[in-house]
Amino acid sequence: MEIVAGLNLGSIKPLVWNPDSPYHLEKLRAVMVSYVYFHQSPTRRHRAMEMGLHTSLGIPESVSIYLDNGAFKFSQDKVEVPPEEYKAFVRAAKPDWYAIPQDYIPIPCMSDYKQNRCLEKTMAVNQKFSYDEYVPILHVSRRLNKYIRLFNEDEKLRKKPIFAIGGIVPNLLRAPKAMSHEKMLNSIYKVRETFPNQKLHLFGVGGTATLHIAALLGMDSVDSAGWRVRAARGLVQLPGIADRAIVDLGNWKVPKPNPQELQKLENCQCPACIEHGLEGLKKNRTFGFCNRATHNLWTLLEENRMIQEHLKDGTYVEWYKKHLHNSTYRPLIDRLVEKRLE
Repeated sequence: MEIVAGLNLGSIKPLVWNPDSPYHLEKLRAVMVSYVYFHQSPTRRHRAMEMGLHTSLGIPESVSIYLDNGAFKFSQDKVEVPPEEYKAFVRAAKPDWYAIPQDYIPIPCMSDYKQNRCLEKTMAVNQKFSYDEYVPILHVSRRLNKYIRLFNEDEKLRKKPIFAIGGIVPNLLRAPKAMSHEKMLNSIYKVRETFPNQKLHLFGVGGTATLHIAALLGMDSVDSAGWRVRAARGLVQLPGIADRAIVDLGNWKVPKPNPQELQKLENCQCPACIEHGLEGLKKNRTFGFCNRATHNLWTLLEENRMIQEHLKDGTYVEWYKKHLHNSTYRPLIDRLVEKRLE
């Protein structure tokens, strides 16, 4: 499973993809940028179209660039991007992976009618952009089974090599009228069973525990901006352990690390901790942020490495029971493991 690091082009540091950066992460193979940043900045958009995304952002060709259409942000701003503008950008900027120009995200609290309208509008875009390498999108919602049926009935969509799945976050976080976790997991599992040969990308997987869920559901790639968001809030991630507040940068109601967890951070082998130690994680301003962000992304990459190795050699069931601690998602992981063993 590939970890795709979500970037904020308004503040692109730390340069984790740059071999010359002290924060370089060798195992990082992909990043995701939102089209929102290019739509909002004509200068940035022109530069990307003129030079290509890799050159304009200083990201080596060895690191894939995923392009998110920015639908969530655009919907908040009540903006719809003209498809031709997005198409022109894709053609000139040359991202390695790119979603359809627009999708319509169903919120759990929406009525069945409104969720169905989101599906119809998203499917219209999926079908209109079923050519080239545009990645079609289906959403975790009460209409997910209908998405599956419509994809399966459409010959062009059925032959697409990659699908993207959105909408998992509000359901995982138990937003009002969210699907039950069991129903949500069963629906995503059905996507994998129905389309065994497609690569599936899951939008918005933030923490170490949710990586386990994505891997057990058979996802091929996931993106996360949580490594940066947590760092900005003074939080750090540890393998198999929930978030910890290493510095007070707001009232986030997250526990501080205990002595054993502090020892783990002292022994961390990420570039930031090797260079600056525990004190580097506690610093404020850009320096502290870069250290925490690098640490968090390294932790996600390391967690994913361990998950994949244990799944591959058949030791996952024994390993995760000892490895995962204090995770609210542990019951979901237990359920998925049972499903795999059926």
